[in-house]
Formats: sequence, structure tokens, C-alpha cells
Amino acid sequence: MVQTDISLMTRECSDWRASLRSQREQINGFKSQLQELANRPLSREQLTEVEHYHNQFHIQLINIHDLKQLVKAHDRRVSFESVAHQGQITEETQQDHESLLEEHNRLELTLNELRQAFTDFTHRTQ
Repeated sequence: MVQTDISLMTRECSDWRASLRSQREQINGFKSQLQELANRPLSREQLTEVEHYHNQFHIQLINIHDLKQLVKAHDRRVSFESVAHQGQITEETQQDHESLLEEHNRLELTLNELRQAFTDFTHRTQ
């Protein structure tokens, strides 16, 4: 068993879920922008990029959903273990928390790169 700040872990999980909801909303906004762009006359190369971004947005929405579900399940596990073990969690749960943090950071980096690339694309097509 590991003594840790359960409230901090719970707060981090809540922050991650809020961040993922925000990212999801932004991606959905990008999908709307992409739809508007697709209605314009575009070159073959631009149409290929539209398809690329459409696929990327779909994939990243799945990644956001999957990570959000993992965080939600992890948060429930932390709460359960905390109650069951008088404020302590297993080492495995602590490691899972750290892995989720790394996964969240990786996804955030990927989404930031996608956001920048899409913004560049929209500026080029205007």
C-alpha cells in the first residue's frame, strides 16, 4: 500500500477530464470549420488535406473518449481503494496514475500539433 494525497489524485483526474472535454469541443469546432472549407472550390491537394484532417479529427475524438473513460475508471478505483484501505492505494494504482498523466500529456502534445497544422492549413486556403 502507498500513502498518497488522494484528494490531489482525484483533483488531477477531474482536471484531466475537464481538459479532455475542452479538447473534444475544440476538435468538434475544427470539424465544422473543415466542413465549411470543404464546400469551397479546392485543388486536389487541398482536398487530400481536407480528407487527412477529417480522418485525424475522427481518430483524435476516439482517443479523447478512450482516455476520458480510462481516467474515469481510474478515479473510481482510487476512491474505492482509499475507502477500502483507510486512505491508502496500491502501488499499481499509483503507477497507473502516473501512466495516465503521461498518456494525457502525450495526447495533449499530439492535439496541439494537430491544432497548429490545421490552423496553418486554414490560413493557406483562405
